[in-house]
Amino acid sequence: SEEIGAVMQYATDPATYRRLYGDFTKENPLWNAIPTSTGQVYPWDKSTYIAEPPFFAGFSMQPSPMPAVRGARALGIFGDSVTTDHISPAGSIKPTSPAGIYLLEHDVGVPDFNSYGSRRGNHEVMMRGTFANVRIKNLMLPVKEGGSRVEGGFTLLQPEGKQMPIYDAAMTYIARGMPTIVFAGEEYGTGSSRDWAAKGTQLLGVKAVIAKSFERIHRSNLVGMGVLPCQFKGADSVTSLAIDGTEEFDITGLDAGIKPQMDVMLVIRRKNGTSKQVPVLLRIDTPIEVDYYHHGGILPFVLRQLLAA
Repeated sequence: SEEIGAVMQYATDPATYRRLYGDFTKENPLWNAIPTSTGQVYPWDKSTYIAEPPFFAGFSMQPSPMPAVRGARALGIFGDSVTTDHISPAGSIKPTSPAGIYLLEHDVGVPDFNSYGSRRGNHEVMMRGTFANVRIKNLMLPVKEGGSRVEGGFTLLQPEGKQMPIYDAAMTYIARGMPTIVFAGEEYGTGSSRDWAAKGTQLLGVKAVIAKSFERIHRSNLVGMGVLPCQFKGADSVTSLAIDGTEEFDITGLDAGIKPQMDVMLVIRRKNGTSKQVPVLLRIDTPIEVDYYHHGGILPFVLRQLLAA
């Protein structure tokens, strides 16, 4: 229209753009009045909304050897169609949850909790919220009277069999030097692409997720965080293999080097002393994903590439 044409003669003028945006802070006293710090490194404060993430802790230019998955415990056993919101909820934070307790300990009142989504810049909140959806069902927990399942982010710490929040159990296993595995059914990680579903899994010390099938993007995100996605083959499943979470697990076949979609061996060692070996498909699907995993994830991989350039 004639009106739009009149405006466009100014919008397409580079001089106008440079005049308005070349030094936009000069005429912005409110922006200039905001207190700022100087230096090349951000001075992290005690905010409960944003905190320095631990993804580069202990970083070195040489990748660590591929981690062995031996003597692992099951952190959770889940059914079909576990969504990224089950894994990393974005909604409200319960005061009695690990994330709620953390906020209370840091002088945040319940009315100011806000949501997991609003606090996604603080890994301390988000890792405590991983597998903390109020509707998630961990099949490791016994069925209640009436046949219903316990809902919420709980598990059984092994070998004690003690029920506790998944976050608390994960921290206990990390303190004991024990890797953990998550088991699931079909379509694990379905739903919206939520990066914290993979980040939180890694921060809980989970070394592998073994499922009947994966949602495409979440599988890729797990590899990007250095977590092995493995897929049951054929008719194998948690049910057919009678996995109940009391076992210890090894994943063997990684030492000789990883190739896309190779078979690795899941070793199941039961409480009664028996063991079973089951081949599972390694869902690292491409050569670049092999590199990501070798470097401990995409973040250290990219940083090493940048520093070496």
